[in-house]
Amino acid sequence: MPVLIVGSIALDTVKTPVEEHADLLGGSASYSAVSASFFTDARLVGIVGDDFPSAHVDYFKSRRIDLAGLQQVAGSSFRWSGEYMTDMNTRETRSVALNVFEHFTPHLPESYRQTPYVLLANIAPSLQSHVLDQMARPRFIVADTMDLWITIAKADLLALLARVDLLILNDSEAKMLTDETNLIKAAAMIRGYGPAYVAIKKGEHGCLLFGDSTKDEFFSCPAFPLANLHDPTGAGDCFAGGLIGALARADEETVTFEALKKAVVSGSVVASYNVEAFSLERLRSLQPADIESRYAEFERISRF
Repeated sequence: MPVLIVGSIALDTVKTPVEEHADLLGGSASYSAVSASFFTDARLVGIVGDDFPSAHVDYFKSRRIDLAGLQQVAGSSFRWSGEYMTDMNTRETRSVALNVFEHFTPHLPESYRQTPYVLLANIAPSLQSHVLDQMARPRFIVADTMDLWITIAKADLLALLARVDLLILNDSEAKMLTDETNLIKAAAMIRGYGPAYVAIKKGEHGCLLFGDSTKDEFFSCPAFPLANLHDPTGAGDCFAGGLIGALARADEETVTFEALKKAVVSGSVVASYNVEAFSLERLRSLQPADIESRYAEFERISRF
């Protein structure tokens, strides 16, 4: 089954302690759609300016990503610049230029409105809700968010959460959203807002997946150990894209916690490859056999 992915498409400038690269393909929708495309067909909704390199569009096409929902308008594309500190966990945003993204209103082609699996990548929750207003009963809806929306659009975010099946956020965002320092209690509170499932990302320490506590639905997924980390940008988006892509490939009549556990590992696998190079460069050479091999390794290191 195909997946619908809505989010930002950007041109990034990224600096790490050893390298700096400009005009990289970035944005939440870009990373998520490419990641999902390793598992199923992806439908991309986003906006770019007339300065957006055709080579990036060609790359989307090479991944068989449906671009009927891609808007290209006059003006400059969304640009972001960031710098990572020595530990590669701390990041500072150096500049943000929304440009055409500032006035982005997602419009779904008619062919997209029946898509059964939906990933609302990191954009304003009001826009995420606008996407759902155009959909016809998706089977499973995943939403990602960030600290900015918790700070400036919490009411919109809470309204959205009543409509989604799984919320993805990091540990600091879970604490901020709930005013709760304990992640188990925070996840329970978030589930009370509407989502049946919550995935809390913990960076290099993996991810916690929460479901129905009365059924002991809890899963701790480790991060794959890497000796060479080149660029963490987009890791969370690759995780979300791989997760929704794996769910769509399995296409169970009812998404179960067991299916979600496997999808979390799939998302983690793709994210672990993505950080091995800048932008999406590592995924350009990634093969299905590589994903299968590292998935098996995930299973091995998680077993005791």
